[in-house]
Amino acid sequence: AAYAHQDVPFERLVEELNPQRSLSRNPLVQVVLALQNTPDADFRLSEARAEYIPLTAGASRFDLSLFCFERGDGTGGLDMLAEFSTDLFDRESVVVLLERLARLLRSAVTDPGVPVSALDLLAEEEHHRLVTGWNATALPRGTTPDSLQAAFRAQAAATPDAVAVRADGQSLTYRELDERANRLAHRIIALGAWPQTAVAVLQERSADLVVSLLAVVKAGCVYVPLHTGYPVSWMRMALARTGARLLLTDRAMRERDLRHDGPVVVVDEDDLTGLPTGDPLVAGGPDDLAYTMFTSGSTGEPKGVEITHRDVLDLAHDPVWHGPREDTARACANPRCPAERVLMHSPYAFDPATFELWAPLLNGHRVVVAPAGELDLATLEGVMTDERVTGVLYTAGLFRLIAEERPESFAGVREVWTGGDVVSPAAVQRVLDTCPGTAVTAIYGPTEITLCATRYPMRHPHRVETTVPLGRPMANTRVYVLDGALRPVPVGVRGDLYVAGA
Repeated sequence: AAYAHQDVPFERLVEELNPQRSLSRNPLVQVVLALQNTPDADFRLSEARAEYIPLTAGASRFDLSLFCFERGDGTGGLDMLAEFSTDLFDRESVVVLLERLARLLRSAVTDPGVPVSALDLLAEEEHHRLVTGWNATALPRGTTPDSLQAAFRAQAAATPDAVAVRADGQSLTYRELDERANRLAHRIIALGAWPQTAVAVLQERSADLVVSLLAVVKAGCVYVPLHTGYPVSWMRMALARTGARLLLTDRAMRERDLRHDGPVVVVDEDDLTGLPTGDPLVAGGPDDLAYTMFTSGSTGEPKGVEITHRDVLDLAHDPVWHGPREDTARACANPRCPAERVLMHSPYAFDPATFELWAPLLNGHRVVVAPAGELDLATLEGVMTDERVTGVLYTAGLFRLIAEERPESFAGVREVWTGGDVVSPAAVQRVLDTCPGTAVTAIYGPTEITLCATRYPMRHPHRVETTVPLGRPMANTRVYVLDGALRPVPVGVRGDLYVAGA
């Protein structure tokens, strides 16, 4: 601003302002807009005829320069010339930018009273592609039951002798898991829990944990998972805010001083053998709550996220875990399905556990429970190998660590899903190169939308570029990049990501 009224050379400005220098860009500005409205000089040489010929230097001085020339033919129009760095733009991209600018100017002239923010940048075809074409994710839900109780009951009846859970070298078939969960569900109901009652769960990772979470749902209640690594004050906050009536715990966790006023069930001590093994047949619906899970609170107060039965069902049956299926109501019939044996290792108070538990159990597959306590890389590798795990979901940080230290750990795994943070391109490439039979899918989404909304699959010989994209929306889900007025922005324009659908 100090030089706005002075004729100061560009070099002097750079010297005075002393911006951070980089060889990759101009030091002061990268984009220039110039209106060339100086009248043409009258140039005469006796009888000779003269005309102006535009010349270029053959190299772009800025990343992008746009020169506008007023027409001298009385029409009042503008001719526009774009000069661009071919290291950053291709000709087609610049043509699209010019078309958008021309569209904006036409809109402004057509209706001068419209605010600038409301002027249209997108062509009808581009708007359709952004809003509809790239969001063509509709997938029939088929005849899938509309509650978790009914969905698991149907699966247990269809595959009673299949292994549902493997933990510490022991197996539970679907029939055995169903009967154990039914007994505990009857106990929960007998202790005064009615449908949609909050039931807190504080247990080590084990087969009993799977039984407890399933039992709470069978009783028609809402489970509130408590993170075993969090302080007691955090757990008390979760108990108070959800009004949890009961607490399910185990011997390893019973000594935590929660000061819970309601009934406490120590699942690996209480004798449930006299209780019915039949399903309590508590009715449920798609809008019933399945669980309430709290965010970590790293950016403020922890927020309780309520997830419904329909949310979990949509996640569990999404093809991202199972691949395309002829009938989405049936379990994956593909013998190479990556979700055939899924490792359950995440803290069950975080949303990855939703996939690890329900995607296998509602599709006739197997939950492989990792050992209790802190897990090192050797333990993870051992359980993946010994149990022939076919699908794992790792946070971006843990995935990067395994890819750097033990990429061969994934040799027998058909698919790795990773997200929760920026996914390392180098880590993905290392896994694809070391284990060409393993696919890596980046997933993205907040806890509020039940784990993830988008997916980006990568398979050998795919070459990962400088970043791993968020990818396309999952089944029955739509994603939009919108501006501050909630309108779609063109490709390449910054906006906020909005999620809709399942």
